[in-house]
Amino acid sequence: MQKILNIAIIAHVDHGKTTLTDHLLKQGGAFRENEAVDDCVMDSNPLERERGITISAKNCSIHYNGVKINIVDTPGHADFGSEVERVLKTVDCVLLLVDAKEGPMPQTKFVLKKSLALGLKPIVVINKIDRADQRAEKVIDMVFDLFVVLGATDAQLDFPIVYTIGRQGLAKLSMDDTTSTDLTPLFETIMKHVPTYPENGNEVLQMQVSNLAYDDYVGRIAIGRVFSGTLEKNKSVVVSRRDGTLTSAKLTKLLVYEGVRQVEVDRVECGDLCAVAGVSDITIGETITDADNPKAMPLIEIDEPTLEMNFIVNNSPFAGKEGKFVTTRHIRERLDRELQTNVGLKVTALEGTEGYTVAGRGELHLSVLLENMRREGYELQVSRPEVIMKTINGQKCEPIEYVMIDVPDNYAGIVIERLGKRKGEMLNMQSENAHTRLEYNVPTRGLLGFRSDFIMDTRGEGIMDHSFFEYQPYKGDIQHRQNGVIISGENGKTVGYALWNLQERGKLFLGAAVEIYEGMIIGEHSRDNDLTVNPCKEKKLTNMRASGTDESIKLIPPQSMNLEQALEYIENDELVEITPKSIRLRKKGLTENDRKRSSRD
Repeated sequence: MQKILNIAIIAHVDHGKTTLTDHLLKQGGAFRENEAVDDCVMDSNPLERERGITISAKNCSIHYNGVKINIVDTPGHADFGSEVERVLKTVDCVLLLVDAKEGPMPQTKFVLKKSLALGLKPIVVINKIDRADQRAEKVIDMVFDLFVVLGATDAQLDFPIVYTIGRQGLAKLSMDDTTSTDLTPLFETIMKHVPTYPENGNEVLQMQVSNLAYDDYVGRIAIGRVFSGTLEKNKSVVVSRRDGTLTSAKLTKLLVYEGVRQVEVDRVECGDLCAVAGVSDITIGETITDADNPKAMPLIEIDEPTLEMNFIVNNSPFAGKEGKFVTTRHIRERLDRELQTNVGLKVTALEGTEGYTVAGRGELHLSVLLENMRREGYELQVSRPEVIMKTINGQKCEPIEYVMIDVPDNYAGIVIERLGKRKGEMLNMQSENAHTRLEYNVPTRGLLGFRSDFIMDTRGEGIMDHSFFEYQPYKGDIQHRQNGVIISGENGKTVGYALWNLQERGKLFLGAAVEIYEGMIIGEHSRDNDLTVNPCKEKKLTNMRASGTDESIKLIPPQSMNLEQALEYIENDELVEITPKSIRLRKKGLTENDRKRSSRD
């Protein structure tokens, strides 16, 4: 039986996990010498490549000195933190990757806390030491302080440190080392400090599901680790369910990871990571065990959603013009397919409306689903995200986020003022090298729509990251958007002359010659009330004026919005219309009379 090590690479978003994994694979012999390999090979989803983030955890493996090392590349964004938490239970060690300039960030704290609680002994990897503004020694002190704050044991505090330049595939054990040319120091550190899994192959079979995938041919695929016993193809097993019941099953397909590929096998040894097919309704945390002597493992808890929004059939005047899948049935089938693998979602039907309430872990979690849907040809409308309240000990409670902000000193004041209005509670404030680091606890409600204001207030120089902290008593009302909107009162195409006259009334979201309809939001009013206008109004032509003078009209470039910005921007009486080609903002009531009637109700 070969020795198997399982490690996970954990870090805050954009600290270089996937880039380092690329070089581990290349230097670990996962590819042929003449094989063409893209950058960020583990980011297989087009959306991951575009955004430069990892959305779902992925497995791969390498062989080093006769030992198989399974590597799990984990998401770095807080909205996908529950996936990281599940993965940690299948590994023997974690590589805690920290940026040599930024140091520990909110997601670093979240995933490290979970790792320490499971008794794992991390290897600290200080990445990007080639940065001109790196401060590796200071970052190590910050990491050590974080370990202490999180209650690490003496053994966990004695962590090994490796310095890396992920994009060059280079590692060294000290900053002064000038001889290292590859990742050998990191490989050797892994071999020295990661314990091999005990040989439990003769014990009762236990494989716990930590992740899910879906295949059109074989159905739902369960991914997890064989903790004891041996998994065999076509052998009868039982599945220990979340409700405690046992159901019989037969595994029709077994897959293990070799490099970045899945290889079909007839047998999976104890300690290895694998994917199995044959159980159509298996879910996270359930255990595949012996039919003759069933033995379940403790369930893995799945984090509850904190945000919800309504997915509604598009009923605007442009409904069905750009989308391929537009009906309630289409939306339901797509959401059912998403639930096969995305266990962090919850879907319930809306009463009296053609649509569904979809709850998730955060704005990014839900917006990634919506972006994938529109790329697949779906057309729908969504409401403003709302936080999910809980009643704890008879008290109304809401989700609170831990927020870390880095801004130039001259912008710290406006950020503190903004967060104060959004019920933020300051935890810490430090200033260094003309930059201020702020740590806050802020209600999730208070962060909705805050990012766009933050970017404007800090002229794009500020960095903000946040992760879910806990539920706390309700903090009171929070006012979000300060300004009203500019609403079209006509159907037709926007005209440059009309928009030119409207520029002084506020910011516009679209330019000339764009198809619009009555009730569509075309801009933000400079005052706090909504304004209905006619953006299709043309300049009257007389003997005194020629149409050629329109050439002198100068329009300010419109402020276009992506999906996340649109979801953050809208209020409760507004919707975002999402199609494969367009993202439009609109009022729920399209006519002036409809809006007056609903305001009276």
